[in-house]
Amino acid sequence: MLALRVEFPHHEPSPIHILPLPRKYTERKAARFATASLTSRCQPTIITNLGYTAANAQLLTIPPYAFAFVTTLSIATLSERLHKRAVFIIGSALFAAIGYIILLSNTDPVRRPGVSYVGTFFAAGGIYPATALSLSWPAINVSGQTKRAVANAMQISIGNLGAVLGTQLYRATDGPRYIVGHSFALGYLLSNVVVSLILYFILSRENTKRESITSEVQDIGNLQDWEGDEDPRWRFQY
Repeated sequence: MLALRVEFPHHEPSPIHILPLPRKYTERKAARFATASLTSRCQPTIITNLGYTAANAQLLTIPPYAFAFVTTLSIATLSERLHKRAVFIIGSALFAAIGYIILLSNTDPVRRPGVSYVGTFFAAGGIYPATALSLSWPAINVSGQTKRAVANAMQISIGNLGAVLGTQLYRATDGPRYIVGHSFALGYLLSNVVVSLILYFILSRENTKRESITSEVQDIGNLQDWEGDEDPRWRFQY
């Protein structure tokens, strides 16, 4: 599910009407999922160039994903404790971008496969936590069960189109550097940084505006006049 051509062989009532969907979330999530899905079709060149084959080569595909497992759990836990999303998504995207810069800067991955292998650690360690946080960000900012369900379904459905993109961007004729695929993934990561920054300032400004109107209400399950996330008593997490 990683965008690398490494050639590895409060309870709340639901409004009756459907409120406008948060397009900014679905667009950002589409970009994130597209990046994270591009590698699902790749095969093991870096490992082969390291001189390993068969079972040993397959075993060497594990460490980057094991590292991603650790970074995902750690960053997700820290993000939840601090109630911050944008800063961790941005940091994770930049961390992954370093990996693609390493992959693109390696002009001879056949003779220097170790450099590319290091790049996969950065890419995996950044993409997966960013994807996890991107999944949770709309869910905690969209109020109303119907609206939230539709918004989450849209972001996942649109984002999974990245798997289709991956088959076109990582072509066998582009190996072993795969400049097109890596450049596309790097561009997506940098665009995620920009969009997350924009969302940060938009949500921050909206919360400030709502603070001047009324105080926050967290126990919204008992409210009879709740209007979803458009209610001024709702606060966004960013």
